Amino acid sequence: MARGWGREGDFEADGEDGSERFRAPPRKPSPYVTPEGYARLKDEYDQLWSVRRPEVVRALAAAAAEGDRSENAEYQYRKKELREIDRRVRYLQVRIPDLKVAEQKPADPGRVYFGAEVEVAGPDGEEKRFRIVGPDETDAAQGRISIDSPLARALLNHEVGDVVLAQLPAGPAEYEVLSIRYP
Repeated sequence: MARGWGREGDFEADGEDGSERFRAPPRKPSPYVTPEGYARLKDEYDQLWSVRRPEVVRALAAAAAEGDRSENAEYQYRKKELREIDRRVRYLQVRIPDLKVAEQKPADPGRVYFGAEVEVAGPDGEEKRFRIVGPDETDAAQGRISIDSPLARALLNHEVGDVVLAQLPAGPAEYEVLSIRYP
């Protein structure tokens, strides 16, 4: 059932559990980035704008010169590729000026802050190492987690020996902080 605009109290409960359809907009990602992450984003922007986009534009012009565009697969592919490049370039043009590069180590290196490399013991006793980075630099395979992630939020401001309770998507889990290092 369509609702239109109204006050929050105007929404009816949809589910049996009393949940509503309204969802708050997603949180804006943290503006923090490591110096390496900032350099990577700048390099990506320069590569897309100066190298990749001109290549695709040339290929698109050549494909357009072949004639009927409605049945030209090369033309359709290049248009799609150009849209994807332009979308990423626009994102980087807006995101890069807003970023705050965290270049200095914190005053208290015994606590977990942005940029920390943290070793934790998980609920199963397995030791894992994470580096807390900005949302634009996350890479689970390399152990880089976003500062906006539930685990990183739970670890912030804790020190070695603390046991933290993280509200993960799979449910709550306890982690013990084993070591903290700032690379």
